[in-house]
Amino acid sequence: MLKILSALVLLLTAAAFVYGFAGYLDARADAFRLSARADRLIAGGRGGVDLGPRQLAKLLQVEDPGFVDHSGVDLSSAGGGLTTITQSLAKRVGFETFQLGIAKIRQTGYAIGLEHELTKQEILALWLDTLEMGHGPDGWMTGFFRASNAIYGKAPAELSEREFLSLVAVLIAPSTYHLGKDDPKLEDRVARIERLVAGSCTPLDNGDVWLEGCRDE
Repeated sequence: MLKILSALVLLLTAAAFVYGFAGYLDARADAFRLSARADRLIAGGRGGVDLGPRQLAKLLQVEDPGFVDHSGVDLSSAGGGLTTITQSLAKRVGFETFQLGIAKIRQTGYAIGLEHELTKQEILALWLDTLEMGHGPDGWMTGFFRASNAIYGKAPAELSEREFLSLVAVLIAPSTYHLGKDDPKLEDRVARIERLVAGSCTPLDNGDVWLEGCRDE
């Protein structure tokens, strides 16, 4: 019985590796197209650098603290959670539909492939362009720059800190929070992020994506 269980574990491990490696190969096959798309975004002023250095640093501190150094996966950075920016992008560009579960394995392989083939700036530009930003004045919004213009009428680099952090805050639950409206839940999220970027609190651990460590006691 023990031998059968051991063989089954080995078989499942091998299957997971193959599935993840397939994602890696798919990302490499898609890299030329994605790189060209990213370069157009950057040339059009919609890359990470166009947020402004201080704004970009705050976004990364909330969404993916280890982004600059990791290779697609990061399970140690406080507040980073189980999904890096690169994995988040992989979900949007590497799947027709994504469902939690076994797809996470291919998502991770795809993310590692993206990290091997694209620059960090290309990954950021694609991620910013594909983000779900919630409901706006003209319906559902996709893309950080488009949401900034739809809600505030200006580019992210021109926003006040609170306006910018409101856009960042909505990323964790775009269908729940409401930009441009009186939303106490969104305001609470913004306040937690303000305390985080001010250095007055730290996330409890890697899984603290809701910033419970930054609650107003």
